[in-house]
Amino acid sequence: MNQLAQPNLEVDDRSYLRPWTLDDVSVPYSFDEAEAEQVIGRWTETWQKETGACWAIAKRSDHSAFGRFAFQTIDFISGSAEIAYWVLPQSRGEGYAPLATTAICEWAFNQLGLHRVQLFHSVRNTASCRVAVKAGLELEATLKSEAIYHDGWHDTHLHARVRTEQIPIG
Repeated sequence: MNQLAQPNLEVDDRSYLRPWTLDDVSVPYSFDEAEAEQVIGRWTETWQKETGACWAIAKRSDHSAFGRFAFQTIDFISGSAEIAYWVLPQSRGEGYAPLATTAICEWAFNQLGLHRVQLFHSVRNTASCRVAVKAGLELEATLKSEAIYHDGWHDTHLHARVRTEQIPIG
């Protein structure tokens, strides 16, 4: 994977997924500029280390980034990956997140040959739950007090999608 340039992925006629660049430092809004540069550098390194992949979702009209879609982890041995995503507040509710989530799932199954893609979100994040379901990731479990957030421990939902075409083992 790291021998190849990280690809752009098609989302829809309004947006696409592309690798992050230092021109995007204003997009990760919870960081100052120096922190954002470091974070973008770490996101880029996951591709080189073959442990993850991060994309900026960008508008086709001006290529400006307005969110992040990523495989937090990719495990080639188990054939699985964990998705994470966020969209800037001004672009939420426009259908970008389910479409981009679907795009990276399809890429994982068809290009990487992965078997399973999963994601976790706080049970309090109902919008993220809707995104997961719309993208075909079924709710599998509720994990008690699984993740720490700014306001304390949250239960999380585990959603997953499995590649429909079975790959013979052996």
